[in-house]
Amino acid sequence: MNAKYCRESRVIQTNRVFQNDVNSHQTLFGGRLMRDIDEVASISALRHCRTNCVTASTDSIDFLSPIRTSDTVCYESYVTWAGSSSMEIFVKIIAEDLKSGKRKLAATAFLTFVGLDENKRPARVPNVIPETEEEKRLNETAAERARMRIERKEKNKEWSKFFSIAIPGTDSVQSSFV
Repeated sequence: MNAKYCRESRVIQTNRVFQNDVNSHQTLFGGRLMRDIDEVASISALRHCRTNCVTASTDSIDFLSPIRTSDTVCYESYVTWAGSSSMEIFVKIIAEDLKSGKRKLAATAFLTFVGLDENKRPARVPNVIPETEEEKRLNETAAERARMRIERKEKNKEWSKFFSIAIPGTDSVQSSFV
């Protein structure tokens, strides 16, 4: 399978922030930002592997600066690294004040997607070729983030043994999804 350049999976999406997008602090709802992050990341993943894929995890979202109704929000995403069937997608969120033109880094996120074959089983995905300094740095540090994802997943599996699946306020217990 051929490798692909990060730029081949790059997605740029810019949105306005409207009054119905903000919370009581007049800043963008975190949930709205998270939805948009997943959306652009999914497009990057599909551009990279050109097959069905699913979000395996949202590894991190770091909120760095508030986003206000006077701002636009620019999402830039691309695949930074690929394993055999998984892909790490980086999303950079830049807020721009529409009146002053001043820009700030508002948030960053890392997500993992898995390519799927026609039977919905993990499928091989192309390797990644970074070109810019940013892409190279993210690619070089991806193995450490992948190791931390695996460790976190294992810890969560252990923790899940202690979680109830009973529906609060009812006597019935639903079966686990696992």
